[in-house]
Amino acid sequence: MTGLDSESVVVVGAGFGGLSAACHLADAGADVTVIERRDHLGGVAGRIEREGFRFDTGPSWYLMPEVFERFFGRFGRDPSDYYSLTRLDPHYRVCWKDGDSAVVPADRPGQRALFESYESGAGDALDAYLDGAAEAYEVGMEEFVYERRPRLRDWIDPSLLRAARGVTLLGSMDDHVGDYVDHPKLKQVLEYTLVFLGGSPYNTPALYSLMSHVDLDRGVYYPDGGMASVVDGIARLARDLGVTFERGTAVTGIGPTADGMAVRTADGRRTVDRVVSNAPPSYTERELLPAGVGDHDPDYWETRTYGPSAFMLYLGVEGELSELAHHTLVLPTDWRPHFESIFDRPAWPSDPSYYVNVPSRTDDGVAPDGHSTAVVLVPIAPGLDDGAGQRARFRETVLDDLAAHAGVDLRDRIVVEESACVTEFASMGYPQGTALGLAHTLGQTGPFRPDHRSGAVPGLYYTGSFTDPGIGVPMCLISGEHVADAVREDAAASADGGAGSLVPVALRSD
Repeated sequence: MTGLDSESVVVVGAGFGGLSAACHLADAGADVTVIERRDHLGGVAGRIEREGFRFDTGPSWYLMPEVFERFFGRFGRDPSDYYSLTRLDPHYRVCWKDGDSAVVPADRPGQRALFESYESGAGDALDAYLDGAAEAYEVGMEEFVYERRPRLRDWIDPSLLRAARGVTLLGSMDDHVGDYVDHPKLKQVLEYTLVFLGGSPYNTPALYSLMSHVDLDRGVYYPDGGMASVVDGIARLARDLGVTFERGTAVTGIGPTADGMAVRTADGRRTVDRVVSNAPPSYTERELLPAGVGDHDPDYWETRTYGPSAFMLYLGVEGELSELAHHTLVLPTDWRPHFESIFDRPAWPSDPSYYVNVPSRTDDGVAPDGHSTAVVLVPIAPGLDDGAGQRARFRETVLDDLAAHAGVDLRDRIVVEESACVTEFASMGYPQGTALGLAHTLGQTGPFRPDHRSGAVPGLYYTGSFTDPGIGVPMCLISGEHVADAVREDAAASADGGAGSLVPVALRSD
């Protein structure tokens, strides 16, 4: 495949997808500039630093370490060249609201013992389930994730069907897990990772049982300094490869010209060969492309199923938080009403399931001496009204719930506090204020997600959590690789005289 030595590319947005795309494009020889409207890189994976406390504002679980190793390995590097990792044991703690709690250990014998303590025979069932999850993972990653399949016919290739034989693809995760264990708490342990995909056990295909293999077999890690240190590492790699960054600069318009793609910022207009947008496709079409130009009607975006938004509290507190693990889940024994409040009947949950991250349990550098850093994340429906009054009331609900069911009352110990909710995610261009992207429902998986290429605007491409392969930091890294492959394919076709002509149009800001 051709290199990109004569190509200039602007990447709009410095989330993980944009950073990955920039690295792959620059490595292929392109002149790459990443334009990020915020002062920090990483998109939702930002950081807050106040009075000695450091908070990751977005992702906080480092899963699938082999994907990061593969990414850095593409450039002859290793993650350890840029940041260090600690494997967590236990992986996390679960506090159920009936007073029960359990820790999920990192080793299989400990996991078997945990499952057996809730249901006779569940240890063997766990082994069988994880064997299937491992097979789904290997097939899914090699055939559905690493392999770019942009067209529906690519998914019905006979070789793919042979490789996937025996892997359950359809049916809900909840039904699939129910074939192995009956106890509702064990089902929750095997299903909670679906929140990372923006789905629920009731609307996510059983293929995603592979996430249990990711969690229980592959391990849960913590990058020292938090996920923001991973952003810093990838940005440093990008600079090593020749990428230029423009931070604090908003792109206000993009569109085709007679000789490439125009990009408008407050500093003026520039022309490049191609543009990769890490902004959500809906935002790109609505706010950046010329009016009436795009791959989808506005109604299309109104009918999508989005992953949850989130109510988030970033809390610097006095004292230690020994009651909580590095990762703690607080769950009602019946969490179906909470999922219904996200996907079926959008409303603020009355009995929330939520997650608490306490990185100071592992990393002394994220809080001052004698203090702890805690982040509370409650998944909620995108599009909810999150006015100041509602947020204040729900804050009290969450802190009361945490005291009642996790045994830790934070209210009189908080010395630093920040929050984020639907409004903040919507301000980043995420439709309806989703915090994640398009949910992994059957109709929004693989070729049913927005394509990496714009069909309406040659020279425009998309990367990130709204494209294939989907939600999550590892998937966004792979999305950046896929979009770079698409750019190189198109550059090769153009060099052979196969590219269509561009029709110049006025940019929004012209």
